[in-house]
Amino acid sequence: MSTATATTTPAGADVPARGALRALLPALAAHRAMTARTCAAAVLEQGSLVVLLTLAAHTVGTAVIDGHGPSAGTVAALVALVVTRALMTWREMDLSHDLAYRVLAVLRVRVFDGLARSAPARVAGRRSGDLAATAMADVEALEFFYAHTTAQLLAAGTVFTGGSVVLATVEPWLLVAVLPVAALLAVAPFADARARAARGGRTRTAVAALSADTVETVDGLRELLAFGALGGRRRALAERGRQVGDAQRAEATWEAVAAAVRDLLIVAAVLGVVAAAAQSVTAGRLHGAWAPAAMTLALSVLGPVAESARALSQAVALRAAASRVDAAVNAPALAPPPTTPRALPPAPAPLGVRLHRVRFDYGGAPVLDGVELTVRPGQTLALVGSSGAGKSTCAHLLARFWDPSEGAVQLLPAHGDPVDVREVNDAELRRAVVLVGQETPLFHGTLAENLRLAAPEADDRALAEAARLCGVDRIAPLDTLVGERGATLSGGQRARIALARALLVSPRVLILDESTAHLDNTGDAQLAGALRREGRTTIVIAHRPATIRRADRIAVLESGRITEEGTWEELTGRHRSALNRILTAPS
Repeated sequence: MSTATATTTPAGADVPARGALRALLPALAAHRAMTARTCAAAVLEQGSLVVLLTLAAHTVGTAVIDGHGPSAGTVAALVALVVTRALMTWREMDLSHDLAYRVLAVLRVRVFDGLARSAPARVAGRRSGDLAATAMADVEALEFFYAHTTAQLLAAGTVFTGGSVVLATVEPWLLVAVLPVAALLAVAPFADARARAARGGRTRTAVAALSADTVETVDGLRELLAFGALGGRRRALAERGRQVGDAQRAEATWEAVAAAVRDLLIVAAVLGVVAAAAQSVTAGRLHGAWAPAAMTLALSVLGPVAESARALSQAVALRAAASRVDAAVNAPALAPPPTTPRALPPAPAPLGVRLHRVRFDYGGAPVLDGVELTVRPGQTLALVGSSGAGKSTCAHLLARFWDPSEGAVQLLPAHGDPVDVREVNDAELRRAVVLVGQETPLFHGTLAENLRLAAPEADDRALAEAARLCGVDRIAPLDTLVGERGATLSGGQRARIALARALLVSPRVLILDESTAHLDNTGDAQLAGALRREGRTTIVIAHRPATIRRADRIAVLESGRITEEGTWEELTGRHRSALNRILTAPS
């Protein structure tokens, strides 16, 4: 798919660029055989109807004008066409929807892969409900495009072309009466394409906003109830609902107008065909018994064109959904995979880490400005700094959620050359370096299932050992269900689960970003003992003095640089120490 950008109208509605729908077509490439069968079924379905109506009209015309009843062969042909039409209608619907849902299943995975590939930079700041709207509602909306547009357009073009050739042979004036209407029907969806896309964009934007607000309301229901704010939130949701309704009504109103215009064009075609047929019969160019058949053929080939125009009009309104899906699928990787991967020393060989002249920013002033920091294999380092100093940014760079704009983030084997994390395969890096952040994402399932997210292949013995070390076994049995996002657990319990999950991977570099902030001093000390393992390199980001004091070394981060390094005794014993200033500053 090619990325489709969006512009903004003066009214503020997102108008996706042309090509958003064309960008969806390559998704059919993996289903060429089924696409071909769907198109063939659509051609047979539409073609059989045209032939059936034309033959029926000829039979009636012959009976009325010439006084001859239908022959046995004609009756058999009519019956066969009715059966063919019924079977092909069913077959086309079955194939087209099967094809559409197969494509959507792949698209959903590709959207998720795109979000995962660009996370956290392009996901951060976007509301979860908005992301869910793209991953689910926008993808689901494209079902109409795949099921009701692609094959139908091809079939309509094929049937109209074939019918036009027959009309040109039988009576060219009938074709002259039909062609202008067919041309107008074909171009009508594009005449108002920009405004229609804008209306579709407003609808998709309103639906995404409603989805985001709804998800946030459900997540914060306890707080809303506790502070008596539910009434205001309900009013806000009602307003969002009204905005969705207004956008949908605008779309429906204009679609009704477009349908009325199509109907008027069909009426004009009927009048033109009747006039042309009457003139042809009067002039003797068309036998009276054939006139009904020729008129029916002329009008029946317009049916698929009109239906395709309707489908295309609705598809144009999906450009906003197509653009959002395409942007998610093609989201660039902020940490692209290495072209020539380098292997790390095999586990359990210890690894240290090094940030060498690292600079990084989020699009503004530098957050890190030439950071130089080395942690030797097996050492525990406490990274200290005031809020916003860039400590979590260092952690994210070490886990390669981002790449630095300058400098290098390296893993240091005990023996051998440093390895830049940009040269390590993602799977190998995730086994070697594990980051436990401030938030602990938990899923609805058992404790064991949540722990195995890190290592699905872990056996029960390893699972029980990790749970014992971190005190998870004291929370509840491992087969206990936890609520969605760990709603039934305290912050300290979620922290223990996160740490146990990290230990299950047996990482060689463990980064703890305020992971024990929810624990009391006793719990923090217990976990510190459990996490100590000979050979493991640990980087602790913390504000609690007791946690910082247990580290082998301490590094102080200020103004994007490491300004102090040393042991607890060395740094706290200095006059005007930066560490003392940070520890005594108001939180």
